[in-house]
Amino acid sequence: MNRPKKRRTTLLRRLAVRVATGLALLVLIPVVTAGSALRASYAGSPARDAVTRGRDAVWLGHAWIDGRRGEADLARLKRRIGDTGIRDLYVHAGPLGNDGTLPASAYRNAAWFIGAVHRELPGVRVQAWLGNKLVTGPGGAGLWLGSPAARAAVVASARQVMRAGFEGVHVDVEPVPTGDAAFLALLDDLHPVVRSAGGVLSVAAQQIDPLPSMHSAARVMGSKKWWTQSYFGKVARRVDQIAVMSYDTALPWENLYGGYVARQTALALEAAPPTTDLLMGLPFYHTDTWGHQSRAETAAAAVRGARLGLSREDHGRQRFGMALYVDFAATEADWRAYRSQWGVRG
Repeated sequence: MNRPKKRRTTLLRRLAVRVATGLALLVLIPVVTAGSALRASYAGSPARDAVTRGRDAVWLGHAWIDGRRGEADLARLKRRIGDTGIRDLYVHAGPLGNDGTLPASAYRNAAWFIGAVHRELPGVRVQAWLGNKLVTGPGGAGLWLGSPAARAAVVASARQVMRAGFEGVHVDVEPVPTGDAAFLALLDDLHPVVRSAGGVLSVAAQQIDPLPSMHSAARVMGSKKWWTQSYFGKVARRVDQIAVMSYDTALPWENLYGGYVARQTALALEAAPPTTDLLMGLPFYHTDTWGHQSRAETAAAAVRGARLGLSREDHGRQRFGMALYVDFAATEADWRAYRSQWGVRG
């Protein structure tokens, strides 16, 4: 009497298992495929002449211009970078206020630092690194670029630091969603102001969609992590330098991360015009979070990945470099990876 009922129950269980297996495969197959593709991107050897073009940069902490650093620190920095391809120092001069303004007290020791760099590291430029957290509307705890008044204040802050002797403005406001018109408007306003003062305008850029419409999927989960390649190109055409923040990928293994950087490098090279310096970010920090596994995101993997991407996509490009984030968290192994694989001038 109960056999048909048992048979139906068995069939339903089998069907449930098959559906669950199918759903698991739908998730697993793309992941496995993507992982294989990243491993393949990390394979091979970079071109022997894929080495520094003398257009590298390093992000420096606020201590350099608020009085905490001195001559002994500068001597150590000189030993680190004096014979490398580092040309730009992005020294933290902010943060910008939520209204876009910048108090002069934030960079009170800038004159000493800029003069000392010119004396000890001739040819190296000092740019003012300006940033803040972005918000999506007025009244939030951050900078709203949708406000013309706030954008005007950021431009005034740029004029201010250029008058103080900085040789460029490095904009790092996050997160900028792909397609954001207000950010493009800010860059349009900033560029002529910085250039007319004899400086360069650079920007920290988010990563490019590793898969088509990846930004859309991320947005559903509340993330603004990726830009489309088209939007990346629009940003790159408005600045003199663009530095890709090619870290915080949540990838668990070094070969996957290195392959990811190789792919990001190729995508960025396709989008950035030849008149703009393209820099790939190197993780010189070791804080472990869900989005950054320091055992995977190593400076060595990033350098090799960027060299592989350059070798494959645009071997002869000279407006290319590495950007090191950040000086105060760097280890000897980080500096050794940069210097040995890429950074020492021949």
